[in-house]
Amino acid sequence: MENRIKTMLPLLNERQKRLFLATEAEAIGYGGISQVSRISGVSRVTITQGIKELKGEDVYTMDTERSRKGNGGRKKVSEIYPNIYDEIEEIIKPHTRGHPENPLLWTSKSVRKLQAALEERGIKVAHRTICDLLKELGYSLLSNRKDLVLKESHPDRNEQFEYINEQAKLFISEREPVISIDAKKKENIGNFKNNGVEWQKSKDPIKVLDHDFPLKEKGKAVPYGVYDIAENKGFVNVGISGDTAEFATNSILKWWEIVGKKTYPNATKILITADCGGSNGYRVRLWKVKLQEIANRLSIAIHVAHYPPGTSKWNKIEHRLFSYISINWRGKPLDELLTVINLIASTTTAAGLTVECISDTQEYKKGLVVSDEELNAVNIKPKDFHGEWNYVIFPDL
Repeated sequence: MENRIKTMLPLLNERQKRLFLATEAEAIGYGGISQVSRISGVSRVTITQGIKELKGEDVYTMDTERSRKGNGGRKKVSEIYPNIYDEIEEIIKPHTRGHPENPLLWTSKSVRKLQAALEERGIKVAHRTICDLLKELGYSLLSNRKDLVLKESHPDRNEQFEYINEQAKLFISEREPVISIDAKKKENIGNFKNNGVEWQKSKDPIKVLDHDFPLKEKGKAVPYGVYDIAENKGFVNVGISGDTAEFATNSILKWWEIVGKKTYPNATKILITADCGGSNGYRVRLWKVKLQEIANRLSIAIHVAHYPPGTSKWNKIEHRLFSYISINWRGKPLDELLTVINLIASTTTAAGLTVECISDTQEYKKGLVVSDEELNAVNIKPKDFHGEWNYVIFPDL
């Protein structure tokens, strides 16, 4: 009998296996269900179900080609917990890593930790199921690897990411503006090659200069972006001078005057998320002095949260605005300043991103020195957690 069962099982479908094993168990008599279950590895419940079908006590498959009862089996996890996708996204968002312009993401939280976090929220689900859900959300779990960085990550790197995330959620829930800011790479203006490919007539590419040396008469475009995280709207101030702290703060001020005050007429504070270095770096004195001028002018408290060193690519503006601008003008020579502005302003996405773009012809001087007296006059209050990265500049009374 054992040889017969092991020979036949691989040749049968699920229903046929159930009925065949039930027949063998019936032939043995008392103890047959247990004996057949040990030999075949099929559960006693399945064999018992087969016996019921043979006796006509449960005939839901006898007249059909189905192997199982219709609408049987477990419900999908998404049916039991309709909000499970949102819960997973909320848990892993501060920990999400990967190249921001790549649609394939990976997370630094293991599925076991995700399982524990979900259980704290009253959602019980197997860790293997979480793997499937992550794949559906566009994530991929990869083996550990070292990031190609020159310096070790700051020990409070993840904590700062989570701090920024919590602050942003708080401001958005209070209907206060949260903006991500940064300067995009300078672009030479002229008939230069622009990386990327676009559809053209075969063997008829756009002809550009055979060198990339800047043209003095054309100059350079310096796009400085302000991205409204809650509204998914971008604002870009395109300068022709240097990327200085004064240029950065003027870009923020122009965003407020053109877009911000219309979107947030009752705002009492602004949260700015920015890189640690560059024109808006946390060590730049002129940055803080100019922010004080904005706070005084608008009578609004300006909260600033800097991303940790070496993490500029995780700034929201990089992968929610700048990456789409790069896609929109790929393969197109930036021959004039107006071309740059029009291409930026025409950037949209299926998710609803829109961009407003203006030009800034003001000359910004580099190397401006801020005295200790000017810096001490800034009405700044560091936060308890990494006050050098997180601080508030209040308007003077």
